[in-house]
Amino acid sequence: MRFFQNKSSFPLFLLIIFFVFSCKNNNKNAEIKQASTNNNLWLNDDALLDSIQKQTFNYFWEGAEPTSGLARERLHMDDIYPTSPKHTVTTGGSGFGLMAILVGVKRGFITKEEALLRFEKIVDFLDKADRFHGAWSHWLDGQTGKAMAFSKKDNGGDLVETAFLVQGLLTVAEYFKDGSEREQTLVAKIDKLWREVEWDWYTKNGEDVLYWHWSPEFGWDMNFPVGGYNECLIMYVLAASSPTHPIKPSVYHKGWARHGDIVSNEKFYGEDLVLDYYEHDKSPVGPMFWAHYSYVGLNPKGLSDKYADYWKLVQNQAKIHYKYAIDNPNNYKGYGDSLWGLTSSYSVKGYKGHRPDKDFGVIAPTAALSSFPYTPKESMQMLKKMYKDHDSLIGKYGPYDAFSLEHNWYLPRYLAIDQGPIPVMIENHRSGMLWDLFMKNPDVQSGLDKLGFKYNKP
Repeated sequence: MRFFQNKSSFPLFLLIIFFVFSCKNNNKNAEIKQASTNNNLWLNDDALLDSIQKQTFNYFWEGAEPTSGLARERLHMDDIYPTSPKHTVTTGGSGFGLMAILVGVKRGFITKEEALLRFEKIVDFLDKADRFHGAWSHWLDGQTGKAMAFSKKDNGGDLVETAFLVQGLLTVAEYFKDGSEREQTLVAKIDKLWREVEWDWYTKNGEDVLYWHWSPEFGWDMNFPVGGYNECLIMYVLAASSPTHPIKPSVYHKGWARHGDIVSNEKFYGEDLVLDYYEHDKSPVGPMFWAHYSYVGLNPKGLSDKYADYWKLVQNQAKIHYKYAIDNPNNYKGYGDSLWGLTSSYSVKGYKGHRPDKDFGVIAPTAALSSFPYTPKESMQMLKKMYKDHDSLIGKYGPYDAFSLEHNWYLPRYLAIDQGPIPVMIENHRSGMLWDLFMKNPDVQSGLDKLGFKYNKP
């Protein structure tokens, strides 16, 4: 559920329905109150991090779709689902959820045995679910495993969401690979799924670029070649890493890097952009999820190629969003050093791709909270502010998806793709756990070498 170039994340008719329901609920849910409890949790940094990690982990544990064990695409605490059924699961969000479950083990929220049981259910379900040349669709029916159309022609394989899912699966495999016979059986099943993804098929008959979608009904009609920079770096890395269906390096250098045109020498708010945030309207900087989705497993620290220092890239993006909130050129209520961060999320009118040049006064907590590795001080200020002064914006599974003090608006609703990066990236900030696991994978290391990356080996 994202805005990427000119791709709308919702079909138009679904957006209209969503808008109508949102308007009906604005009066009911809009009042943002100051904290009304005497909870002083926000005074202790470690306790606060533990708390938000547990809440967001529970979206993928207690809140999971029960048949598949996968992440529900959304959870609405008002129990209104205008755009997709409650049993809809998301493949990309489930990839983040797999990693969140590992965080649950690390922090003692669940046992390793409980996690193993859940992973077995998930992997067995994914093995039987619809796939299209090895790639899963964006949405699946969590009860049957059948593909669910994300839009009219988007009813087949989604290589980007598949990449986010595989990133999580490979991380789980690294965690269990030296374990018991039962654990190694799980690892073997994950390896089978990994080897069956036909990354090279998605070059559309050998072009030097990866395509986002393919459908058995509509073929390549979505016509979405993926050029950078955006959230899709991990897709190219995994495609190069595949032991069975790899892409040639030229697909990365010509398709993703656009023959070198991906490089930017520009600055925004005094920070180097490093890469070109390529969109049809040439946005100066992207929504914050671009600095999260590929990097829940792929460690940007020490990561570089001939185009970019990736730590500088992602850290600067977070700094830009933070500086923008302080500057607050639109004078939106609440913006500042403790309320910041724009990304694709629910909005006052439907679902929007928020960023500094397209700002509607709506802050999504995941933007700042998933940036803890890049801006620990600034992200902690945001976290403390919410728990101290705005506890009406926090529910069972952590901060709600988005809010606006300017419009006195929020909805008690969650999205998997926004909740998932929060516990994972906070854990990467605290221990580096998910980065270390993913970067240990020998196939991934081989792919990075193939594409000319330099990186720190765990």
